[in-house]
Amino acid sequence: MRSEFGRFLTKRMWYISLMKATVVILLLFCLTMYNAGANQRNDTPPAFMMGKFKDDYQIKYTINDTLWIQEPRTKFHIIKWNTDKQYLIARNDAKNPGDANLYTRIDYMTFKDMGEWKWGYCLTAYKAETNAAAEATAAADHDNPKKGCGGYPFSRMMVVGN
Repeated sequence: MRSEFGRFLTKRMWYISLMKATVVILLLFCLTMYNAGANQRNDTPPAFMMGKFKDDYQIKYTINDTLWIQEPRTKFHIIKWNTDKQYLIARNDAKNPGDANLYTRIDYMTFKDMGEWKWGYCLTAYKAETNAAAEATAAADHDNPKKGCGGYPFSRMMVVGN
């Protein structure tokens, strides 16, 4: 009887160990999936906005993930990208000719059937006191690229060579 009881305990302990291992594996799987979702960030800049551009008014730009340069002397230090809602938040450079050290919200959108003009932007806010105030500014109207930027059109951008 004792040996039968011993086998019963051994099987039960093995079963309990198996159940614990299954729970741990499931928890690790869930944690991995949760982190995978968290790593799908919406703050990675869109590839189409990286590089050198000129707008409708022949102003030249150089844009990377952390800096937006509008020639000849205006720089925006990008602190946040929101690709889901198509805007970025930036701190105006201390040496900018106007609105130095304030904050800017730049809304952007892509275009279809506009030839070389692939995307456009709107300076939705450009002299906000804080980055939170810039971000809280009402978004440009992406459904109306001709008047969605405070009654004006989005500035259209085209790629230029190096």
